[in-house]
Amino acid sequence: MSVELAGFTTLALRREVDVLHVTLNRPAVRNAMSLAMVRELRVVLSQAEMRGEIRVIVLRGAGGHFCAGADLSDMAAARMRLQDDPNALVETNAAFGELCVAYADTGIVTVAVVEGTCMGGGFGLACVADVTLASDTASFRLPETSLGLVPAQIGPFLVQRLGYAEARRLAVTGGRLNAQEALALQLVHGVHGVHGVHGGEALDAALAQVLSDILQCAPGAVAATKALMAKARFQSPASLVQEAAEVFSAAALGPEGIEGTTAFLQKRKAKWALP
Repeated sequence: MSVELAGFTTLALRREVDVLHVTLNRPAVRNAMSLAMVRELRVVLSQAEMRGEIRVIVLRGAGGHFCAGADLSDMAAARMRLQDDPNALVETNAAFGELCVAYADTGIVTVAVVEGTCMGGGFGLACVADVTLASDTASFRLPETSLGLVPAQIGPFLVQRLGYAEARRLAVTGGRLNAQEALALQLVHGVHGVHGVHGGEALDAALAQVLSDILQCAPGAVAATKALMAKARFQSPASLVQEAAEVFSAAALGPEGIEGTTAFLQKRKAKWALP
């Protein structure tokens, strides 16, 4: 059953059992990310984590576009406050960085569905998501340096997703990528649909398959795996042997491990309870 959730001004929310569909909903400006949107995205995630009922958050944009990057009117407003608050621009930029970190670190699975324009901060969100699907209409751009700016908060996530060399190349060229180029760089994990009447149906079908695959996995095991992999980016395999063994043991002896292995032996689907 699908339930529409109200109370947000920049987002449209729809819940389907344990999947929360979050649509960036400022189509008149191609879903440019305002400070209000940043705050609402943080609230959505925080509420989902506290309630413990949501297993997947799907991010997409309204009106055929994902996100045109930061709302430059917020930057202009921050500049106007500099005389009274010298850190106004720092705080504005840091708010988006904290959003990216929160979505990168959550134990909830995140899926981004990218159509049309995906620039700047939108590019960053596409890199942060666990799974990113794109329509063949998707167009990725990193325009900050061409505007005299720095892709400051999304830079680390670009390096994580694409590697240092590709992230640097895109940053210094004001990089542009179409959907297939993004797939070749593994920025996205699949490109779906063709220009025409069935394009959206193909993308939605691909999303449905990804959600089905995710929901077959145990939620606690997924969260623990995400946390361990995050540490593996910065530590050697040898340094993680003991911790990984303890994580494995806790999972194997816990209710998910028992249910999963029992279901396998009984040749049935496992029944997962939220942690």
